[in-house]
Amino acid sequence: MMSLLGRPDVEAGEVFVNFNQNITSLAVATGSGYSLYSLGSVDSTLDKIYNTTTDEIFLIERLFESSLVAIVSQRSPRKLKVCHFKKQSEICNYSYANTIVAVKLNRERLVVCLEESLYIHNIQDMKVVHTIRDTPCNPQGLCALSSSSEHCYLAYPGSVTAGEVQIFDAINLHAKTMIPAHDSPLAAIAFSPSGTEIATASERGTVIRVFSSQDGSRLFELRRGLKRCVSIVSLSFSTCAEYLVSSSNTETVHIFRLDRTAAENADRAEKQSSDDWMGYSFFRFLSKTVTSYLPTQVTDVFSQGRAFASVTLPEAGVRRMCAITTIQKQLRLLIASQDGYLYVHSIPSIEGAECQLIKKHDLRLEDNYAMDIKVNSHQTLGVSGAAGGTGGVANAGGGGDGKSGAEKPGSSTGTNAGTSYALAVKGDEPGNSST
Repeated sequence: MMSLLGRPDVEAGEVFVNFNQNITSLAVATGSGYSLYSLGSVDSTLDKIYNTTTDEIFLIERLFESSLVAIVSQRSPRKLKVCHFKKQSEICNYSYANTIVAVKLNRERLVVCLEESLYIHNIQDMKVVHTIRDTPCNPQGLCALSSSSEHCYLAYPGSVTAGEVQIFDAINLHAKTMIPAHDSPLAAIAFSPSGTEIATASERGTVIRVFSSQDGSRLFELRRGLKRCVSIVSLSFSTCAEYLVSSSNTETVHIFRLDRTAAENADRAEKQSSDDWMGYSFFRFLSKTVTSYLPTQVTDVFSQGRAFASVTLPEAGVRRMCAITTIQKQLRLLIASQDGYLYVHSIPSIEGAECQLIKKHDLRLEDNYAMDIKVNSHQTLGVSGAAGGTGGVANAGGGGDGKSGAEKPGSSTGTNAGTSYALAVKGDEPGNSST
């Protein structure tokens, strides 16, 4: 996630946009509050789930289709608020020693990223279960948390000078592996839906790599471009895990197809031919002979996959978050831009074909069918109070190992807030949906 501290984008009238973990809703924050939209019928309409006028928000994360949202405001950049938006209540808040630069959620963990540390909360009771201190300086808040509960991994940069990715097991609370992904520092990282793969891009932005998060082995190498270095803003696996989409500071969005069957067949063929020297074909012998005399950079280009499809948008220099998901049984590319638009494109079935624009939604328009709620600043909102005050809210930045000091949200003010929190984590009532 890019850093939005100072919010020059909001001052210029732009917005902060963010998809939830399974791409069923979109959060849009502006200088006056935030809105949540359902993506279930995005081909034709963009249905607003919730809208509130509150402090200027610069970070917001929704937990799947639940009513739980984690927000950080520009006014209090060191404070994390966890809210139940359907009940219009603040469940708890945590204050940290420094500015929060990223927040990540899944059904097991909530991770708060500061510039030089990471706090891991148990999402069931919001206790801090582990703190990763003295991480390499990370002002952009670059980190990723797998949406999978089975492979609940956290990834963050391991160096400020090289593209090292640290993979941390957020359930068992130990380092899993370190992946030397690139020579240049990291610019973007993203887990696959299962958490078993991780995609990376460096500050050069020309090559995107996909690794196994289990053992660090390289699975795919994808060439975004040859002519120029770019700043990659967004990397995202499709919900079916067959595609990877990237956006940058240019006007082009690239879609890559991850052909795992072809990769497995190639590995199998290589193993068979190494077992039987007669299996080497003349072409294989020739290709090995030729590439052995070429520089490593040139042979890498030969082995890199090209974009399956691409989309050219109106202008460069606009930050865009991209996602690929299935909507009404059709695969769709969603591009949410910080100039206030959501683009919906089809995904072609043939490599090199164009992605057709289906719909362009203006995120600034008032929806007459939206639930527009203005929260009264004097209203009692669940568990309140800053760190060190009443309400059992801990100061997570107050030192120690991060394993103690956090009480269960709502424990000192009765059971209503705690019950609301438990329901929000579980997804509220049976049959809950984002609509």
